[in-house]
Amino acid sequence: MTFTVEQAKAAFPDEVVTRATTRLIAVPGLDKQVALITLDNGHDHTRPSTFGPQGLVSLNAALDEAFAAEPAAIAVTGKPFIFAVGADLSGVEAVSDPALAHEIAETGHAVFRRLTDSAIPTFAFVNGAVMGGGLELALSCHYRTLSESAAAIAFPEVFLGLFPGWGGTQLLPNLIGPDAAVTVIIENALNQNKMLKPKQAAELGIVDEVLGSADFLEQSLLWLARVVRGEVAPQRTEIDRGAGWDAAIARAKAIVDGRTKGASPGATKAVELLELARANDLDAGYAAETQALAQLLMDDTLRAGLYSFNLVNKRAKRPAGAPDKSLARKVTKVGVVGAGLMASQLALLFVRRLKVPVVLTDVDQARIDKGVSYVHGEIDKLLGKKRISPDEANRLKALVSGSLDKAAFADADFVIEAVFEEMGVKQQVFGDLENYVRPEAILATNTSSLSVSEMASKLQHPERVVGFHFFNPVAVLPLLEIVRGEKTDDAALATAFAVGKQLKKSSVLVSDAPAFVVNRLLLRFLGEVLTAVDEGTPFDVADRALEPLGLPMSPLTLMQLVGPAIALHVGETLHAAFPDRFGVSENLKKFVASGKTAVWQWDDRGNQTVDPEVAALWQQGDKPSTAEELRERALSAIAGEIRIMLDEGVVAEPQDIDLCLILGAGWPFWLGGITPYLDRTGVSAKVTGKPFLAPGVASVPA
Repeated sequence: MTFTVEQAKAAFPDEVVTRATTRLIAVPGLDKQVALITLDNGHDHTRPSTFGPQGLVSLNAALDEAFAAEPAAIAVTGKPFIFAVGADLSGVEAVSDPALAHEIAETGHAVFRRLTDSAIPTFAFVNGAVMGGGLELALSCHYRTLSESAAAIAFPEVFLGLFPGWGGTQLLPNLIGPDAAVTVIIENALNQNKMLKPKQAAELGIVDEVLGSADFLEQSLLWLARVVRGEVAPQRTEIDRGAGWDAAIARAKAIVDGRTKGASPGATKAVELLELARANDLDAGYAAETQALAQLLMDDTLRAGLYSFNLVNKRAKRPAGAPDKSLARKVTKVGVVGAGLMASQLALLFVRRLKVPVVLTDVDQARIDKGVSYVHGEIDKLLGKKRISPDEANRLKALVSGSLDKAAFADADFVIEAVFEEMGVKQQVFGDLENYVRPEAILATNTSSLSVSEMASKLQHPERVVGFHFFNPVAVLPLLEIVRGEKTDDAALATAFAVGKQLKKSSVLVSDAPAFVVNRLLLRFLGEVLTAVDEGTPFDVADRALEPLGLPMSPLTLMQLVGPAIALHVGETLHAAFPDRFGVSENLKKFVASGKTAVWQWDDRGNQTVDPEVAALWQQGDKPSTAEELRERALSAIAGEIRIMLDEGVVAEPQDIDLCLILGAGWPFWLGGITPYLDRTGVSAKVTGKPFLAPGVASVPA
């Protein structure tokens, strides 16, 4: 132990301290008492327990008390619904001294390892959410029980650009095997921080016993007694330290290379530490974790990850510029204009989250029937996966209907259109709707690029029109761009934000500018890539140019996912608004006209080549760029566009740009969205004359 109480307070003065208290409990069947240590930060479950220096000092003191009692066993548990969820990240952000970073890393190891090295049996009673350092604390114990209602079980560190640094990379592979550890530490983390369910944690061998939540503590103590008496001996996985370990590390490297392209130091370091764990030498492993963690804590990439974490967990919950929520109107029925795939996805989302009647309309009954049938089918899939009960499935299906007659919208409070992306069509839809809906009903548009103000310009009540732009797939991507038109009033806007929250989306207020935020920026860099290809840059060189950023997919793969026709349409909208910055590729027009949807094709072995038909129709010049030249050009274009958007007031601050790219385009946490990367690499200063963010924001404080 390196921290004194005074040093701990000085290190993180604003720490929300997780106190550890020890009490002795008599357990039937044991001659000696059990020392039970409870972790509690004094807040309810909405503020989970975390570990900063003072929390570690408190746990160490509680362990002193527990060992002094010479109990039959020592057990650690948490406050209601929470075991512990890791390090105090808010404190980490303020660390600017490398020596302090090293001390934090070393102290976590020193305290947790007391449980591992104990001659007295140690147990973790994981009664609720357990992530990061909390899971490492549990792994440091000899045995683990888990509540069947535990809501979150994960190592999210690699998702943040970090790695489990208090024993996780060494303990987990030696408990459950290297391949399973790669899944939990790397693959799940890079799969949008996928969580484990209690049953999965047990099947993997992370915990020894899953127990009911109603009497979890009592049952855990009885199970402990059986272990201490030798009546129960939990099975442990036999570890393959040869070819099996080689294969696991090869898989880890492939995942990290594929997902991060080497852009995340935390992910790369996690692979190295998992390889080191093969020797099962905790002295060497913990020393390596400490050194790597201390170095990474002083790296701007990690600070960008923490910045992203705060954007998603704090700023997204309090959207900048949103009106007072008391102005929101109640929504008791929803109308959806259109019954195509996007409209059907929206209908499914609204009925699942709002649990109110949802009615779809379209131009003919066959389309309506297909849309309603899609929603019913998706509900049946949820039932088949046991994510909803039969009763709930029946109730949800009963709430979804279709009608050719827009009079079905007469009592709707919120109507959203998802029809063809053409201004005249959308104006006609809204004009027609005004004949049926109440004056206070909200009219929302899912347009991806068109002007909300122009859409509302011919209406009697333009004040109730709002942009409500989802991202595809609707069920997966959490962003909702809420667009305020010129005449949108506060009540309509407040209702939109309230509905977005009910839909469990993260809403960002954007002004009515062409293509809003995400599509405008994606088309800006895609435009540079397509221009480079038109000039003669080989497709593969252009498509790989942005790999050092570690984006979730390459530009041409993104275009395939979005749909070339949609990309062309949004590009034409932006060209009309900003012809000097957004061009329209004649080759892309021919590509769309040909009916092609992908530049790439793959053979049976997964080798990627350009579709010969695409190569034939794409007329290229003789001025190719290198990957480095194109990357510089694309990043400069993005930096310039962001500065213009901020000057125009499209969003309140650079943080909203980053939040949009993280939640709407899946850009990685360790990138910080984009502005921290542009600042860190000097692009923003070079292009705009100054960084986007203040010193110490998404970077190590001076």
